[in-house]
Amino acid sequence: MLTLDPRRLAGLAIPVGTGWLLGACMEARGKQDLWTRQKPEVLNALREQAIVQSAESSNRIEGVTVAANRLRPLVIGRVRPRDRSEEELAGYRAALDWVFSRKKRLAITPDVIRRLHALAQGGSSGSAGEWKKRDNEIVEILPSGEPRLRFLPVPAKKSPAAVEMLCRRYRDLIDEERVPSLLIVATFVLDLLCIHPFRDGNGRVSRLATSLLLESQGFQVARYISLERLIEESKVEYYRVLEQCSQGWHEGTNEIVPWWNYFLSLLRSAYKEFEHQVESAGARPAKSHLVRQTVLGQVEPFTLADIAAQLRAASPQLIKKVLAEMKRAGQTRLSGRGRGARWEVIR
Repeated sequence: MLTLDPRRLAGLAIPVGTGWLLGACMEARGKQDLWTRQKPEVLNALREQAIVQSAESSNRIEGVTVAANRLRPLVIGRVRPRDRSEEELAGYRAALDWVFSRKKRLAITPDVIRRLHALAQGGSSGSAGEWKKRDNEIVEILPSGEPRLRFLPVPAKKSPAAVEMLCRRYRDLIDEERVPSLLIVATFVLDLLCIHPFRDGNGRVSRLATSLLLESQGFQVARYISLERLIEESKVEYYRVLEQCSQGWHEGTNEIVPWWNYFLSLLRSAYKEFEHQVESAGARPAKSHLVRQTVLGQVEPFTLADIAAQLRAASPQLIKKVLAEMKRAGQTRLSGRGRGARWEVIR
């Protein structure tokens, strides 16, 4: 059942492409101390931006959205949530705080996974931090409106034991140091998604677990670059690879290399963006740089007011100036006029 099987992983040959991605991520980890020692004011801005983007993107992937003018106050300002959607957004922020405030490496246990779920759900729903009590299905709604079964997770009665075994195997493999730690982390996340141990919020927990496990292995990029945003930007590929690598999971015949490649490519992209942010920040005033990076972090069309709501320290005039510069550089485009005008990042 679990892909995180010591015998199976030990017998797998790492393809050249996967090895190259693995090496690139390890090299980036070696350089991150140098990057984090440069320009602490830039790191503070990146950290704040990553928190907002991570909370927003992770919840939006799950279909949870809040008004633009409430986003930043909820995530940064710590205002009281007004409804369930806002509770989940604030909860995800609290979960990120918990992940990044660990002073020492945390032993990965079922209680830690339940803790992540309780925080991410806002702590107020009846099932927050509780294993699912009924079997669930992962269903896709086709354009025609017809449902399609993508995957049948582990039954509710077997889920707690499956998570227990997954955590135990993770700890054993990390201690043995026979398999690269990044591949162990990636495989853990895939198995957790396939177990699907909660009634809802499984995607959020998998993304929080990704950041937690990467932190525990010395990969700190998720503090400064939102992995959740990168997943949202590539969600078509994310869901395609996830479905591909979950086929045959119950029988232990599923593929794992495509998932490794996606996971490592995502991490490599985050490190490349982190390096670029730090090294290019000195060429621009701090506020202009923060506006620029906030704009580039927008996944969907946005208004000037959306950016202003996310960046209280930047004036509307500065935001307009930066947007105009980015438009001339071919990085953004504007549609409509007046209050109906919407900007879009050109990828």
